[in-house]
Amino acid sequence: MASTAQPLRGKMTCKKIFWAVFPHACFILSLVIYAFLGALMFAQIEGKRNVTSSEEYRRFLQNLTDLARNLSDNVIENEKFENDIRELFNKADPVWFIIPEERWSFFGSLFFCCTVFTTVGYGNTYPVTRTGKYLCMLYALFGIPLMFLVLTDMGDILATVLSKSYNEFRKLQSKILASKLCSGSTCSKRNELKSRAQSKIVINEPLTIMEVLRSQSGMKQRPDKYRNVELFEMLIARENENRQPVRNKSIERWSSCPELAREKTVSSIIENFDKIGKELEKLDVPIVLMVLVIFVYISCAAAILPKWESNMDFQEAFYFCFITLTTIGFGDTQLEHPKFFLFFSLYIIIGMEIVFIAFKLGQDRLIVLYKKVISFCAEKKMPSKKIYPK
Repeated sequence: MASTAQPLRGKMTCKKIFWAVFPHACFILSLVIYAFLGALMFAQIEGKRNVTSSEEYRRFLQNLTDLARNLSDNVIENEKFENDIRELFNKADPVWFIIPEERWSFFGSLFFCCTVFTTVGYGNTYPVTRTGKYLCMLYALFGIPLMFLVLTDMGDILATVLSKSYNEFRKLQSKILASKLCSGSTCSKRNELKSRAQSKIVINEPLTIMEVLRSQSGMKQRPDKYRNVELFEMLIARENENRQPVRNKSIERWSSCPELAREKTVSSIIENFDKIGKELEKLDVPIVLMVLVIFVYISCAAAILPKWESNMDFQEAFYFCFITLTTIGFGDTQLEHPKFFLFFSLYIIIGMEIVFIAFKLGQDRLIVLYKKVISFCAEKKMPSKKIYPK
């Protein structure tokens, strides 16, 4: 029986872990599938569009040709030529210089989809066709809420890790301080009182008051104060034993009967979905700690990114990662190898969650500050009570 019970227990543990991880994996898998489907769609629509020469493009080429013909060896005229050519290219449409098949490859389209539902929007890649623009709006309409749902769900996991780590650090810090401040005699007395307070009295069967009194024949030799305290604790233990609910033996056999476990499993999954966002509401760590975590997190990526982006140094990469994780996305920094940056997608999602948690903590701190300011101003404006003599 023991040999068969152990594999069953292992299987049930694996099932519990699977159903606990299932909601989180479901969100991430949905986002990955959504990104891949969007990449296939935009690669088909924008990558295979017909490139036609518009009237503006022909006029641009004609003006560029005229400027090239009027170029001379005169220095003053060359300065005027530079100003004219700069003004001409500033008015040019960047789409004229893009080969659609190269820009809208599968990886390029996947990079565009990631910038859409993460709300980064660098601006260097955007749909040109009318169909692509309409589908981009529809794609963002469903993709952005899905991304925020993934951020909230993964943010709960990070919030739990941060809370437990911070609490364990505080406990360790308090223990170290207590060991330094505690002397030998006071510690021994405190530990003795603590052990007496935490001791439990186990009674296998409920006893009557007379049976409790008869079983304690050795109490008569003790002082009345200690004897009354122990009797009182035993009576409380007996009362708690009677109040415990009776276990339902039929439900405990659900491991051998999967039909009984089905309803329990479904309810636990639904409960996991209902708990999304609750850990973020309970998170309470110092905002300085979150700023330090963000700085270290961005610094790690800023040290790696220049390895394949030759136009970036550490400062430029740090700026680029910050603009990306905060979803500002100016688009002033161009990536030479966007498909390499796609391998950073997990980094982007986790980083956005960390920044999201920091913004949530900052929002809570601002609300508390506003409440204090409003309360302080209200107290100042309240008319003071005048005390009249009797």
